[in-house]
Amino acid sequence: MEKVSSFILPSVTALIVIFGLFKGVKVFDCFVKGAADGLKSAVRLLPPLMGLVLGVSMLRQSGALAVITRALEPIARFTGIPADVLPLTVLSPISGSGSLTMFEQILKNFGPDSPEGRIASVIMGSTETTFYAVTVYYGSVGIKKSGCTVPAALLADMTSFIVSSLSVYLF
Repeated sequence: MEKVSSFILPSVTALIVIFGLFKGVKVFDCFVKGAADGLKSAVRLLPPLMGLVLGVSMLRQSGALAVITRALEPIARFTGIPADVLPLTVLSPISGSGSLTMFEQILKNFGPDSPEGRIASVIMGSTETTFYAVTVYYGSVGIKKSGCTVPAALLADMTSFIVSSLSVYLF
């Protein structure tokens, strides 16, 4: 199986080049144009991503994360989410690296087989970094207004947090 997987990418690349040549497409010119467009997209995405990283850093360093977590504790008790997992639920829609750091702390403090560790594991596997994804995907095509995307994605994240807790306690 390992030998097969090492040939997949070169084979697909060769098929694309052969198909392009067969159709009379200047494959290298298309590649160069695509690379240039990708570089322009990366430059356009840099300012919003820097703002997102700065915002997450400020959230954690200012103590606002602790304040938000304390404010959400009654909801967490009602939904069955442990208070120690709440910072992960706040960070996971915002930052992948921030939520990964929080996840590692939960596993280190409580262990992977604890209810907190298991709930955090399910959350990490079932949620999306909503704001990062919206920033990257909408920013790459120049969309300024996200409409209902963010509220719908946050509702999906909340549902995932609650179902993660339920599934760990039930199974």
